[in-house]
Amino acid sequence: MVGLDADGRAVGPLPDGKVDRVTTQDSPRTDAPRPSAQGPAAPSFRYTAALAAEIELRWQERWQELGTFHAANPVGELTDGAGRNADPASPSFFVMDMFPYPSGAGLHVGHPLGYIATDVVGRFRRMCGDNVLHALGFDAFGLPAEQYAVQTGQHPRTTTDLNITNMRRQLGRLGMAYDDRRTFATTDSEYVRWTQWIFLRIFNSWYDETAPRPDGGVGRARPIADLEEEYASGARPVPGGTWDALSLADRRALVNSQRLAYVSDAPVNWCPGLGTVLANEEVTADGRSERGNFPVFQRSLRQWNMRITAYADRLVDDLETIDWPDKVKAMQRNWIGRSEGAHVRFAVGTDDATIAVFTTRPDTLFGATFMVVAPEHPVLADHVPAAWPEGTKSVWTGGHATPTAAVTAYARQTAGKTAVERQADAKQKTGVFTGIMARNPVNGALVPVFTADYVLMGYGTGAIMAVPGGDERDFAFAEAFELPVVYTVDGPDDGAPGARTGHGAIINSANDEISLDGLAVPEAKSAMIAWLEQTGHGAGTITYRLRDWLFSRQRYWGEPFPIVYGDDDQPIALPDSLLPVDLPEVPDYSPRTFAADDVTSAPEPPLGRNDDWVEVTLDLGDGPRSYRRDTNTMPNWAGSCWYYLRYLDPTNSSPDATAPVDPMLDAYWLGPDHNATAGAAGGVDLYVGGVEHAVLHLLYARFWHKVLFDLGFVSSVEPFHKLFNQGYVQAYAYTDERGQYVEASAVEETTAPDGTVTYTLDGVPVNREYGKMGKSLKNVVTPDEMYEAYGADTFRVYEMSMGPLDVSRPWDTRAVIGSQRFLQRLWRNVVSEETGEVVVSDEPADTATRRLLHHTIADVRIEMEHMRANTAIAKLIALNNHLTGLRAVPREAAEALVLMTAPVAPHVAEELWARLGHAEPLAYEPYPVAEDQYLVEESVTSIFQVQGKVRGRADVAPDISDDALTALALADPGVQRALDGRAIRTVVVRAPKLVNVVPA
Repeated sequence: MVGLDADGRAVGPLPDGKVDRVTTQDSPRTDAPRPSAQGPAAPSFRYTAALAAEIELRWQERWQELGTFHAANPVGELTDGAGRNADPASPSFFVMDMFPYPSGAGLHVGHPLGYIATDVVGRFRRMCGDNVLHALGFDAFGLPAEQYAVQTGQHPRTTTDLNITNMRRQLGRLGMAYDDRRTFATTDSEYVRWTQWIFLRIFNSWYDETAPRPDGGVGRARPIADLEEEYASGARPVPGGTWDALSLADRRALVNSQRLAYVSDAPVNWCPGLGTVLANEEVTADGRSERGNFPVFQRSLRQWNMRITAYADRLVDDLETIDWPDKVKAMQRNWIGRSEGAHVRFAVGTDDATIAVFTTRPDTLFGATFMVVAPEHPVLADHVPAAWPEGTKSVWTGGHATPTAAVTAYARQTAGKTAVERQADAKQKTGVFTGIMARNPVNGALVPVFTADYVLMGYGTGAIMAVPGGDERDFAFAEAFELPVVYTVDGPDDGAPGARTGHGAIINSANDEISLDGLAVPEAKSAMIAWLEQTGHGAGTITYRLRDWLFSRQRYWGEPFPIVYGDDDQPIALPDSLLPVDLPEVPDYSPRTFAADDVTSAPEPPLGRNDDWVEVTLDLGDGPRSYRRDTNTMPNWAGSCWYYLRYLDPTNSSPDATAPVDPMLDAYWLGPDHNATAGAAGGVDLYVGGVEHAVLHLLYARFWHKVLFDLGFVSSVEPFHKLFNQGYVQAYAYTDERGQYVEASAVEETTAPDGTVTYTLDGVPVNREYGKMGKSLKNVVTPDEMYEAYGADTFRVYEMSMGPLDVSRPWDTRAVIGSQRFLQRLWRNVVSEETGEVVVSDEPADTATRRLLHHTIADVRIEMEHMRANTAIAKLIALNNHLTGLRAVPREAAEALVLMTAPVAPHVAEELWARLGHAEPLAYEPYPVAEDQYLVEESVTSIFQVQGKVRGRADVAPDISDDALTALALADPGVQRALDGRAIRTVVVRAPKLVNVVPA
């Protein structure tokens, strides 16, 4: 493959297929070393990979010594490099990368793309006068380390710590401007303490839909103590009695049912391959685990949940207050899935029992001829009769003698299917009659209740009213089970069977109290909802696709829950003084699981194998008692929900601290008024990461943040003001005739005279494909290879110049040399390769150079402000090439170019800045500002047209008047020839760039 160098010239591999990583002398006309009496250039003064490494390591050490990138807090012990606190009124800028997981495989060249981008932005903003906070911690809990522990017996902490050390080394060699005082891992005991502390705040809260919020909205989290006080005082009624009449266990049960973090027995996503349950967001559309691609099944288990659904409306509405990509906002809206419709209650039996359904089409209620419930629906536990009702069709029974046998057998059959398999439209419809008959509230008709696997308990109410006349899936089920079809929407009757899914006029929908016949669908919906509410059979409501967040994991490597259980099996919060609850040692890390179709067993988490830890005696205020710890752990998302707050206050370790972050630090770095770049909702100024976290980390973090906002621990409504999704660095991979991947770096590319390109390995043709970079594909290029061959600055410049940051791009090692040549020319424009002396001139720049310089400054500033580093670099290259052609480079141009280059190539820029005579590092030097007088164009090329066709041109003053430009155009010989004596009907003038003459 051929790349381009800093001149736009083609560069490619050497004849042996290897990359030319040695800098060669460029064109003598523009790039040759300036004449010197010392003879040939001395290698020690040439900007080679070796010199780059020496410069980079030396400046990284210098920055560390000076604390150059220490972000000063307005209060507390974290000061700048000179030991000063920040002025609380100074502008702050908080830039952040998505939390990295320290992989044992280390980094390849695609991983640092976002990290380099945030470093470039941070360095630029620092030079623009902002107090920049940029730090990097590690999301260290997770399945990979635990799975490695299961395989090898090595403790996950050992593996994780080694991986963190390697990742810090690789990123450190890039020269990242991190404040290393603020780094941490989610596995640190002090960090675990605050994660558990936040969990307890959520556990000890409930959602009051009527309480006003500081941001002017209504509905917020409040402490559970407030709820208990309202129950005790009578301000809030206690269902079925009074607070004083309840036992301690009953009080706990009542309160626990309303907590934002609660335990429930409910259908969950069980993943045998991972030995744990998963949240809905961790299951792909194919019904498999997001991590590992294992099949996921529905099981009923007792698990922790977080009531994220209480925040559904706020999570949707507040998207309008933040600067996020539209696609991410759309993904969150779709995942939350707000739908308007009605809840309808169908009576069952004689004991006032009902089956509730949610429907977005209450206007079709007259067409509901049967119902379907999920195999896990609770109605099946209490209302399945002992014998089949009279009139039961044989096709309904599944060949079973009793309803109980049929329902039990079907539930066992369903347990072995994933959610996607259960809901597949193309699959054959299965189900069985439960023996239950429900009464349709609009016409009193008894309708049979089936159980079928295409209805999931985790969505809606776990039950549907089936309208085969208006839904294709219901129609297929009705056809398979010989059920009646009633059409409620008018449509063409051509005799062909099938559902009518259109929105025609309503038909067949009337009783003695209401008639929908003839109405359009919207009016019919409103009328039916009003009737349901008037008669007590239902109510209009809004529902959500979003389910409460399943928060338990049957794993070892995660945060233990700060919860114990007493004799009544109700969860009890540990006091803050007993935090953190650290992980105990266990004999092995493998979760003991069960088969997908095992509907009776429960998994055994690894924490359950340490009896001394599980069974504990504590005094929680009523004397020493025996308690049992929770043996599940939190998901890895827990630590990443709040890590941005830890960057602000990483030394907050006092047992007396009452919040994870000091309020003054929160207000300074995150508050709505902390920086001109922040929106009304406040939050991190710039957050860069992958779009794959749109409905995982980003949704969860917003939820936790809003709870903390409601409780008064943070001042911003949203955690992240601006989100930017970077693209991906992709690569070519090659396979042989067997389809096996071969080493990409050994493949040779050959172009035939006719333009045909072939790829060979040792003379044997191979096939090329394009996609991700990975060890299994044998196409990995590591940053370490780039540092050794080119230096970190060249690597940074290449990554930033490959294309727009939000677009994926192909990696080509052979094209890196173009970025290296740019830096080599910059070096030669300042330093003699022969003597090492500075060669810039103190003479003023000529007019053309000064005008180009200030145009470049103005343009580069705009590009940097909009995170378009690739176009900024292109403009820097153009300026650098211009300077290369001068007899002597003027100091004013050289210094400005060095300062503008600093964010993308900081080490070489620091070295050149020092050699230019500056004693202090340039990190806080003001970024160059263009002078307006040099931005005014001296002349503009004006186009002269006749009837829209160009007939002439002229260089004119930018401020030329319409009359003067018209006169100049009419006198132009080309215009005169085109007019050929014809009269002029009109002249259109767009001074100074265009005149169009229209003849009569």
